[in-house]
Amino acid sequence: MNAPDGPDGVVHDWIPSPLPDTVFDPLPHRLLHEEPVARVRLPYGEGHAWLVTRYEDVKLVASDPRLSRARTVGRPVTSMTPHTLAPAGGVGRADPPDHTRLRRLIAPTFGRRRMTALREHTERMASTLALRTLETGPPADLAESFVGPMSATVIAELLGVPAADLDRVQAWRAGILSNDTTAAAGEAVKKEIAGYFADLARHRAAHPGDDLVSELAAARGTGGISTPELVSMAVMLTLNGLDAVRNIVSTMAYVLLVHPAQTAKLRAAPDRLPRAVDELLRYIPQRDGVGMPRIVTADIEVGGVTLREGEAVYVFYPAANRDPSVYTDPDRLDLDRDEAPHLAFGHGAHYCAGARLARMEAEVMLGTLLARFPALALAVPPGQVAWRTGTVNRGPEALPVTW
Repeated sequence: MNAPDGPDGVVHDWIPSPLPDTVFDPLPHRLLHEEPVARVRLPYGEGHAWLVTRYEDVKLVASDPRLSRARTVGRPVTSMTPHTLAPAGGVGRADPPDHTRLRRLIAPTFGRRRMTALREHTERMASTLALRTLETGPPADLAESFVGPMSATVIAELLGVPAADLDRVQAWRAGILSNDTTAAAGEAVKKEIAGYFADLARHRAAHPGDDLVSELAAARGTGGISTPELVSMAVMLTLNGLDAVRNIVSTMAYVLLVHPAQTAKLRAAPDRLPRAVDELLRYIPQRDGVGMPRIVTADIEVGGVTLREGEAVYVFYPAANRDPSVYTDPDRLDLDRDEAPHLAFGHGAHYCAGARLARMEAEVMLGTLLARFPALALAVPPGQVAWRTGTVNRGPEALPVTW
């Protein structure tokens, strides 16, 4: 439903509903083609915000210093969830120079050298888990028996979260990333998980290990980071590692299984896997709705529309990844595509800190599946695969396979 909003035009009510498979949300898809800078009203919060969907416009908004994440603090901006996912004072709601300082602290952990070493360890884990799955025999739930445990173990080891605590953290993940909980329940879960990571950081300060929380705890001891900043960083990385990677890679596996001709060519030329992963990242709509808004700090023109100081703005990266002015036949999967870089990990200062880690995990897990399971197939028709509902990140609830 659209509602008039005075002389400046129409506000589009956007209430995302659970979508199966890789079905694209119809409203942002239509706006991309018809109204690439549009006003939207989301299920929670107050007022409306701009939604930007075109590739170059999205890059502009995501990188222009006149758009602020920090100024969203304390503002009930219209949003997808009843509670704000990123806490105030954290890296997700910081602007330079604070944002630059915080990103610099974690840069070595997610740098090329660390990822190269971690890749070897991840490949060994994937091989062991694949062998265990083979020995158990089909059918198997690939999301819960392979992808989920892999992504959880990798991020837990990297941050220093004890394996015994993963079930508790997983339960918090479900509460925080829900878009159908209450504001009070969401805030209660965030308080619990914040307390957990504050305690873990205190423990790591006294008993450091080779992990990111230990490094952040040491930085806190020298004044390089505050406790709220440390907790926010740990929560953000843990939740993305547990939830986003699990859902993205499970969906990638599903897409490969329902595109057997393209997957067969990939099996025959495994060196093409990195390019295929990038195309899958471009093609898959990874979330229901949008992420964090920005506030305009000085008038700026985007796509021929003037955004005024004080207005809220969202970008929608999945729509930018389907921009027909950038990609040929953008709604079609093409594992050999070699066009503009996708925006699945964002753009600008808030480009995903764990992008290199997520890409590495996807390459390792998919490469292992292609090599170890030459006859891998869905165990049910595609229409019977259950997809997650009531959560921010899209993905299969279960992915039953056989071989």
